[in-house]
Amino acid sequence: MRVAVVDGQGGGIGKHITVKLRAELPPEVEILALGTNAAATVAMLKAGANEGATGEKAIIYNAPRVDVITGSVAILMANAMLGELTPAMAAAIADSPARKILLPINKAGVEIVGVVPEPLPHLIDALVRRLKIFYEGGNRKNV
Repeated sequence: MRVAVVDGQGGGIGKHITVKLRAELPPEVEILALGTNAAATVAMLKAGANEGATGEKAIIYNAPRVDVITGSVAILMANAMLGELTPAMAAAIADSPARKILLPINKAGVEIVGVVPEPLPHLIDALVRRLKIFYEGGNRKNV
């Protein structure tokens, strides 16, 4: 299974996701760090991603080539992350057939009704649990 972790700015959220995924998932699971900038990509690579790529072209190219995409819900929104996430990046992620397991972080001005605010470490733990269920369940689309 290939998992893409998408992040921008300093890559802090992506770094934390990558650390948890590396610790919780089997070593054969490939983690691909996709950063909107080099700093984000480097942070995720240092956290244990197998490979990394940076920028719009890298995200557009790789989004349909992974099984799961993780990050904050902002990666689906054009011009999120202070404009680093381009409309083309958001479209490529949204259009990808990959399962999207996203954190409901409200920095993009979007509120998801029914989601209880949680600290980031709890959200990342929940994301990793969902990804493990997806992985162990044979990549079923209804998980």
